[in-house]
Amino acid sequence: MSAAKEPNSLPDSPDDFLASWSATRGNLRRFLEDTALPPLGDEFQREAGEAAAAAAVSETFGIDIDAFSSGMESVSGSIEAAGGFRISPRDPDIPEDAGVAAFFDVDNTLIQGSSLIVFALGLARRRYFRLSEVLPIAWKQLKFRFTGSENVEDVAKGRQQALEFIRGRRVDELVALCEDIVDSHMQDKAWPGTRDLADMHLNAGQQVWLVSATPVQLAQILAKRFGFTGALGTVAEVADGKFTGRLVGDILHGPGKMHAVAALAAVEKLDLAQCTAYSDSINDVPMLSMVGTGIAINPDKKLRKLAEQKGWEIRDYRSIRKAVRKWGLPTLLTAAFSYSSWRLFRKR
Repeated sequence: MSAAKEPNSLPDSPDDFLASWSATRGNLRRFLEDTALPPLGDEFQREAGEAAAAAAVSETFGIDIDAFSSGMESVSGSIEAAGGFRISPRDPDIPEDAGVAAFFDVDNTLIQGSSLIVFALGLARRRYFRLSEVLPIAWKQLKFRFTGSENVEDVAKGRQQALEFIRGRRVDELVALCEDIVDSHMQDKAWPGTRDLADMHLNAGQQVWLVSATPVQLAQILAKRFGFTGALGTVAEVADGKFTGRLVGDILHGPGKMHAVAALAAVEKLDLAQCTAYSDSINDVPMLSMVGTGIAINPDKKLRKLAEQKGWEIRDYRSIRKAVRKWGLPTLLTAAFSYSSWRLFRKR
């Protein structure tokens, strides 16, 4: 029989740690001291240790201890939802680039448009809830599709409504529906250019993580289908195999993504200066700014302007919008009218 662990010792692996994680300051302090950051010394008393840990988190990640703790809750909840620390195994034939990862947003970065509206309409088709209940979410997401930018308040309300919809539902039921929706309506909406970028990182031996406000089960199925390392998403609390209607950690939107990436970097010992992040939204600037390389994919107007100011690379895979920017809307409308007139003339 193996010897029992000391009461205050940490589990041996990230899986063990995250499985037993509780958001107490003591656990967080011990994790930071013994695993993620340089030892702070046994001579510190509890209060001094917490203060030193908070200073280390602030210096390393630029966030306070409460934000880091919230990020850790999101990471641990995501890992628990996946049933393991990583979703896809690393290719053993590719040398590992240890400590390096790429973080991808989902909506309009990896896939076209909003994953939430595809998800919600897919659930409505399968009679998971009534279509009338989906309309408020659909309206917010249609605004996103037509304006090309996210509204923070709309995103937060949409996720909260989604949590209400799944209260009391079984997790395994939702996961099965997520798999069906991803396979039938979402997987083929991925931007080929973004898939190529993700594959480039994987082929370099680097980790690839999705970081999205979309429900974690949906993000993780996407990550599994594409062979990515894992996915962090908005985590709904589960008790006895059913959703409680409450959140675990942050909604992974805006600063919430930064907090979760900081926690993941601590657990995985990632060098964020060597990492890359991709997003389409100005709301993800905290995540884009915390890594060595931020890249704007199909950016909204505000992110495009900021990326140009900061010298970030911009990649735009939206052919219609690219054409509008290059040629101008009047020119394109004139060309379309001329082509239609020519087709009509040919039919006569």
